[in-house]
Amino acid sequence: MVCRGYLDIETTGLSRYYADLTVVGVCVEWSGGCNIIQLVGEQITAQRVIAAIRKARLFYTYNGARFDLPFIKAKLGVDLSERIAHKDLMYDCWRKNLYGGLKEVERKLGIARTTQGIDGRMAVRLWYDYQIYGNSSSLALLLRYNKEDIMNLRLLREKLKV
Repeated sequence: MVCRGYLDIETTGLSRYYADLTVVGVCVEWSGGCNIIQLVGEQITAQRVIAAIRKARLFYTYNGARFDLPFIKAKLGVDLSERIAHKDLMYDCWRKNLYGGLKEVERKLGIARTTQGIDGRMAVRLWYDYQIYGNSSSLALLLRYNKEDIMNLRLLREKLKV
């Protein structure tokens, strides 16, 4: 079986030139299960991101070709798609007339979330609440949100049958 990977990032904003990476979440699955790695803040380095995803032969994102991968390349100087095959599930969704962000597509397909109501803007607030005030529960919620993103990419891929 091909090892698959799923990748999602959290940032302090949309611009890869002015914003920072806050979380890089990776899930690598194989026939026996999956391994989740979440790199946070200073832990995020090119070497650690490559190490987190290197066992995958193919990795999936949602809007990763336009956001996650260019952001990682701008911040860490590494082009993951040159190292490992990449598939952006957003384009598979479009081929099936499923438009919108990941959360909207999840709703349309009946994929549940425990972090309902949290979005990218709230993820930025959670990061700053952790960074400025040391609120560890904000970091825990941000990590739970990121983990749900990567785990729901698995469910999305299964529902799309790709």
